[in-house]
Amino acid sequence: MDQIKRLLASLSVRQRWTIAIAVVLAAAGITSFANWQREANFRPLYNALAPEDASVVVQKLKESGTPYRISNNGTTISVPEEKVAELRLEMAGAGVPKSGRIGFEIFDKTNFGMTDFAEHVNYRRALEGELERSIMSVAEVEQARVHISLPQESVFLEGRQPAKASVLVKIRSGATLPETAMPAITNLVASAVEGLGPENVSVLDMRGNLLNRPKRIGHNGDESSDAALEYQHKIEQDLAAKLDSTLEPVVGTGRFRTAVSAECDMNSGEQSEESFDPTHSVMVSSQKTEDVSSPTHAAGGIPGTASNLPDAAARPATTGGGTSRKTESVNYQTAHTVKRTVLPQGAIKRLSISVLIDQDVRWEGSGANQKRVLVPPTPERIKVIHDLAVAASGFKADRGDQLIVESLPFESTLNLDPPNSAPVPVAPKKLSPMEQLKSDPKMMAALAAIFAVVIAGVFFVVRKMMKGTPRNSVEVRMPQALPQGTPESGLQRTAGGNEAETWAAPQATGGIPLGPGRIEALTNQLRSSAQKDAEAYAGVLRGWLKEERA
Repeated sequence: MDQIKRLLASLSVRQRWTIAIAVVLAAAGITSFANWQREANFRPLYNALAPEDASVVVQKLKESGTPYRISNNGTTISVPEEKVAELRLEMAGAGVPKSGRIGFEIFDKTNFGMTDFAEHVNYRRALEGELERSIMSVAEVEQARVHISLPQESVFLEGRQPAKASVLVKIRSGATLPETAMPAITNLVASAVEGLGPENVSVLDMRGNLLNRPKRIGHNGDESSDAALEYQHKIEQDLAAKLDSTLEPVVGTGRFRTAVSAECDMNSGEQSEESFDPTHSVMVSSQKTEDVSSPTHAAGGIPGTASNLPDAAARPATTGGGTSRKTESVNYQTAHTVKRTVLPQGAIKRLSISVLIDQDVRWEGSGANQKRVLVPPTPERIKVIHDLAVAASGFKADRGDQLIVESLPFESTLNLDPPNSAPVPVAPKKLSPMEQLKSDPKMMAALAAIFAVVIAGVFFVVRKMMKGTPRNSVEVRMPQALPQGTPESGLQRTAGGNEAETWAAPQATGGIPLGPGRIEALTNQLRSSAQKDAEAYAGVLRGWLKEERA
């Protein structure tokens, strides 16, 4: 401690401040690095927790004494990385988390005193909780709430109420629900509830927007107009995508632009057409009839039974002969055709397609006389592109479709630099020191190493200063009373003053080395000289103080 005190007393004010600032910076750097390393070791235990589940998890962590961090408004809980797997197993064994709502596990414990109403309510709660868990399994859905209104049975038809359901979903940040997600969610909820149809399920987002709004085409109203415009826009996008994928390998990426305008017929109906062919006739029906009558007999002879018998000996001749008649009726009808056509909604009435092609650039001349020459595509190339667009878009001339292929230079082509001009270098974005440290953990480790080196250097300097001045030369201030060139001291007079003179060892070879005996003899001589001439030595001390203050 005495050596440290003497060392600190021998340092100047500037040296003391330098050492203090270096120590403070090194301590602050090591502390910051330790805090950053400790915080970087935390990993999320659970994300997107419900408030009731988050409170249970935090309580469990407090009971076990595990350090934790809460972020994202209490929905994310982080713990040390080495304890993540172990804590998840412990939480799962304790039944935590429960995804906010209870499911059918509510019926795991039997309660014999439960009323029918309470059991009915618990069933609805369990069904809603299970549906929420199923909906949250969708990758884009972060949270979900489901409310179900079960159907009300009644003996009267007008008293029956159908089942209804509402679903509130929270989409993850930066994600969007695909078009197939809404029908999937509505059908999932409708299939899980008895008597619930997909048309009675409403799906909303956290902003109150109805996501599964029915879209009907062909009826009056704003809703049908929006649906018609959306249908037309979709057709135009599909045709434009087909044109882009067809022309891109031929023309090149970014070297052309396509636009499609479709006119759709949103009316639907049924059309019947009947045509007759007078040159062709077919037999429709044929009928034949034939009538035959037998000859008549007259009775003769003696009236009575014998004369009327067939085998009578004397039979009179007949009075007349038998008749026969045939009739045939044939019906013919002219051939005709009946054609019934159902007109669908959204049929394309007319297409208007435009294709704009960029021009090539050729440079002529050199140096300051170099100029740009635009080269349009050849007519053969224009025709090839036209034929490809016709085939890809389903172009029909008899329908009144229109296709235009033109070639004009793009703005990017007009602003092209000559090929021999050097590109202007783009200066990289400069990052602040803190951003660089955050983005590169290796740099943080290097900074910690630098601080360690600074501390080691400070201690090395302090230790070196504690050892004192080197012994190869000695410089002291002596009073005038000391004899010049005294052999006992081995000193020479180098400078003089009014009160004191400077005596130093000879500098022929960088100073005469003095052994311990010579230094002790010199010290004794100085002590005896100071006792003889105290005023001279007082002047020496005053000179030292003046130099120290300066």
